[in-house]
Amino acid sequence: MPEKDILMVKERGQTVLVVDGGGRGSALVHKYSLSHRVSRILCIPGNDLNGLNSKKPVKIYPHLETTSVSQIVEICKKEKVDLVDVNQDNAVEAGLTDELIKNGIKAIGPSKLAGQIEWDKAWARDFMKKYKIPQPKYHVCNSQKEGITYIKKQKDGKWFVKAAGLAFGKGALPAENNKRAIERIKEMNKFGKSGDTYVIEEWLEGEEFSLFVLCDSISYHIVGCAQDHKRMYNWDLGENTGGIGCSTPPLVVAPKVLRETDRNIIKKTVDGLKKEGREFKGILYLGAIIVRGKVYVIEFNARWGSPEAEVLVPAIVNDLFVVSDAMAEGRLSKIHVRVDKKARVAVTLSLRENPTPVNSKVGRRIYGIDQVKLIPGVTLYGARVSKKGNKYYAGSGRLLHIVGEGKNVIEAREKAYQAASLFSVEGNNLHYRTDIGWRDVERLRVGNA
Repeated sequence: MPEKDILMVKERGQTVLVVDGGGRGSALVHKYSLSHRVSRILCIPGNDLNGLNSKKPVKIYPHLETTSVSQIVEICKKEKVDLVDVNQDNAVEAGLTDELIKNGIKAIGPSKLAGQIEWDKAWARDFMKKYKIPQPKYHVCNSQKEGITYIKKQKDGKWFVKAAGLAFGKGALPAENNKRAIERIKEMNKFGKSGDTYVIEEWLEGEEFSLFVLCDSISYHIVGCAQDHKRMYNWDLGENTGGIGCSTPPLVVAPKVLRETDRNIIKKTVDGLKKEGREFKGILYLGAIIVRGKVYVIEFNARWGSPEAEVLVPAIVNDLFVVSDAMAEGRLSKIHVRVDKKARVAVTLSLRENPTPVNSKVGRRIYGIDQVKLIPGVTLYGARVSKKGNKYYAGSGRLLHIVGEGKNVIEAREKAYQAASLFSVEGNNLHYRTDIGWRDVERLRVGNA
């Protein structure tokens, strides 16, 4: 059935629930609010800026955890929710999608079994090995002693030591040599149960990108790529964050690279999950690296990334409710998913102590939101900003994402940074990187020289 006919049979007045509390949730709320099918949106837990761009009423549940499965199911029944979009890793691990579907509630987001490709990095590495999916050399460890013994037997090199469980995007610790790797192994205990099992991986040198795939357990569609900036400071220095800015489309992902990634990684992964009885329904997120022309898997996630969602979700031309409904019902192949040709750059504002979760500057006034939201070609997606009356206050970690759009990365970045310059936080504690998209800016400038 053509998409226009599918639109005709879908009733108006649909209620959508987005399970997320950060910037990607704000991007999804905004996109769902543009649908003529959707009349209202719920967000768990949501944040005070979810409704900043929304064209429809938004209700948040700030005191509810995304792992509060039974309460979420009850809210869906009470509010007569038509579709749930699950976008939190810990919600997937808790089996939220499974429980929703069991209760007759339509949902997109992988089952707990399919989502293990994110919430258990040790299982994911062994899965990739089984299905011959390109990845770095690795070793799974179940004790501190095991990891130290392994490193001592290796030639001195560069490594990543990664907690196997979920760690808020901060569980991958870089080590420049074997001595540092042993120190990193000893740090795994700070992740609690998530670090009881950990993975030691060869540190690959190359250029990274993220790729996102819509899956309905029968077919899949690659919807876009972005280039995330995870390190805290310019030129990829400092500790890993959950993502401190990104740009799309990354020019390094040439058509040949995309074809190779689809053939050698995405298709093998989707088919392998089917063979394992773990059909994937939702967003499959590939973190990849290109090394001497070959693409390797850094990690898989089982939902939209942030800040990648903030630049990729707005690019989808289709009605997002129609696309998500088709994914939930296994009809993705009936939809011609289209994306626009714009470049987008997301600049993430945080407090200086990010990525530390608890911040002494929490509660400081943040200025600039009302001015920036009026700038053409710029969109704000809130994460950890609270609103009291007409005043805004900084939370901890990532505060909000400024997305600039343009015909290329240079124009998009210029808009984002013009907007960023209008922000301030009481006490002068605002932080953001000033080099987001620098690789593609250099490519364009060299190409035009």
